[in-house]
Amino acid sequence: MNHGLLWLPLLAVFIVLVGLGWVEYRKLEHYRQWAQQFEASKYDIAAVVGQQGDRLTWGKPTPKGIVHLQTCNLSKVQSIWVERGNQRLETEATPAKGRVYLVLQTYTGEHYPIPFTELPLALAWRDRLQPQLTNTTEGEST
Repeated sequence: MNHGLLWLPLLAVFIVLVGLGWVEYRKLEHYRQWAQQFEASKYDIAAVVGQQGDRLTWGKPTPKGIVHLQTCNLSKVQSIWVERGNQRLETEATPAKGRVYLVLQTYTGEHYPIPFTELPLALAWRDRLQPQLTNTTEGEST
């Protein structure tokens, strides 16, 4: 009987881990369905992002689907930068603590922070979107 009582907490931990795994699986399945409509997309715990042409859409993954969806047209974005702890970052070597955000600033002064869990991923998305801003602003000035 003593052995059974010792294994009971391990069984409880296993059941909790299976439950958490199921929740993550559901989030990923909702993301896969959502991401099919985009040219490029990313998933992490903080947010999902999808790009189709000059339209960028992001939201929060949940087991019931993607919620708090926001969309921004890149032709309305003036600048893009990555920040962590209210400090702009240019490279991965910049020391700073806090959550990482890809920030979009529109010509009207609105800021759209998109959360990321990994700095290299946020920098890669900044580098991916930056040339599209240059093309858009050059096209408007001519």
